[in-house]
Amino acid sequence: MKIVTNHKTIKSRKKIGQITTITSLLVLAGGLYMSFKPDLISYSFAALIVGFLLSQMGIYYGGRWGRSPRPDELITGSLKGLENKFTLYHYVSPVHHLLVGPAGLWIIIPYHQGGSISYDTKRNRWKQKGGNLYLKIFAQENLGRPENDIENQKKNLQRWLIKNFDSQDELPTVNVALVFTNSNADIQADDAPVPTLPANKLKDFMRRAGKQDVIPADLTNPIKEALPTADIEAE
Repeated sequence: MKIVTNHKTIKSRKKIGQITTITSLLVLAGGLYMSFKPDLISYSFAALIVGFLLSQMGIYYGGRWGRSPRPDELITGSLKGLENKFTLYHYVSPVHHLLVGPAGLWIIIPYHQGGSISYDTKRNRWKQKGGNLYLKIFAQENLGRPENDIENQKKNLQRWLIKNFDSQDELPTVNVALVFTNSNADIQADDAPVPTLPANKLKDFMRRAGKQDVIPADLTNPIKEALPTADIEAE
């Protein structure tokens, strides 16, 4: 498997996370100090709110780009061993993680949430039960709305395809897989509209997909040629 990673983006966003975290601590400290000054109490509340928001931003950036193993490293590790017909792109395509190869185009959306993950067919939503309540509230470990992530990322990639290829060009279908990297995640989502699976099953899934309905190289090669090829890491 070939890997293309935008290390510059990772480095810059890691730095944003560090700066934001330090700034949030300073703002929170200032808000705490002002809380002991009756004439500054209104400023204290404002500082505490701003500090909290900055801390959440710092957690977001730190969790995705500042902490190793990062999501891109976890995805790479879970796909290690795929043949060189596959190319994995991290932060260089219209989506964060894109796999191109015999299985077609696959947007990989990673989640680090633990607990029981299921899909509610009546409400058309993914659900999370269990997990650490503290982490859900303060460390952004809540599952959120994967359906929104799917829709947004598919639109981004499809928009890029329309922009870069003629409408008459035959292109592979855009697929999406939700991948849970937390070893404590129990996935029970066979009825989900897109594959929802633990990271340790991702490689086998892609191998099967590439054998069941092989996408010809002449359909995927133009996409690979249109994407950046700098920073290639050969496995």
